[in-house]
Amino acid sequence: MFDVSFSELMVIAVVALLVIGPEKLPKVARTVGAFVGRMQRYMVQVKEEVNREMRFEELQNLQQEIKRSVENAVENTAADIKDLSVKPKQKVSNTAKVSAGKASAKKAIVNKPSTIKPKASKVKADNTEKIKATTAKRVKSAKSAIN
Repeated sequence: MFDVSFSELMVIAVVALLVIGPEKLPKVARTVGAFVGRMQRYMVQVKEEVNREMRFEELQNLQQEIKRSVENAVENTAADIKDLSVKPKQKVSNTAKVSAGKASAKKAIVNKPSTIKPKASKVKADNTEKIKATTAKRVKSAKSAIN
């Protein structure tokens, strides 16, 4: 901080000895030493506080940066979900066409006179109903996902 050489300190000591006197000089030296110590501690506290404020500001900037990146990620994810919700609409219409085609084909098979035992045709009818129910559920869930 201060650039004080040894010769300058000696001049200050001699002047202090002449002005203050030999009886009061030790007491004044202790008081000055205590004052200098307090000033040093105060300077250390000020430096620590400045460093703490700088770290706090850096953390706030980091927090804002993370918040922006999370918001961007959420927006991108929402856009991706919208893109995905558009694609199932196309698939739903294709699935509905395929399931309608399968259902009509199965009806034609069921309505044909068959040589299979009645139990087998009942199993096929049950499977057809399951397929219809499953397809209806898929279409319904796709529509709800779109909305």
